[in-house]
Amino acid sequence: MSEGQKKKILIIEDDRYIAKMYQTKLSLDGFEVELAENGATGVEKAKSFLPDIILLDILMPEMDGFQVLEAIRADDTISFVPVIIMSNLAKEEHVKKARVLGVKDYIIKSQITPQEVVQRIKKVMAAG
Repeated sequence: MSEGQKKKILIIEDDRYIAKMYQTKLSLDGFEVELAENGATGVEKAKSFLPDIILLDILMPEMDGFQVLEAIRADDTISFVPVIIMSNLAKEEHVKKARVLGVKDYIIKSQITPQEVVQRIKKVMAAG
């Protein structure tokens, strides 16, 4: 990838306010950002957009975040894409399930600022 190309982020989040806020913040930080408002749309958009990283909510209509993760991991065209969970589900069982499914980070939305989210995304991207 050339230096001039923006890193691509897909946000799969059913709360439009949150999705738009992060889209704006990440765009200002130099990322190309696409949104998907539910899990089913998110999986399809991941295949066409081929993001460098996916921010994924858990509680969504149609497919929850865990079902989305399973679908991503089962599809060779996108199985390698790093995923960061952004949810307000803070139970240890959810974190463990996400880790088993290979997420790179698990962020509790209510406990972090948008700038901290950007820093965590950059850290995951730097780790490869």
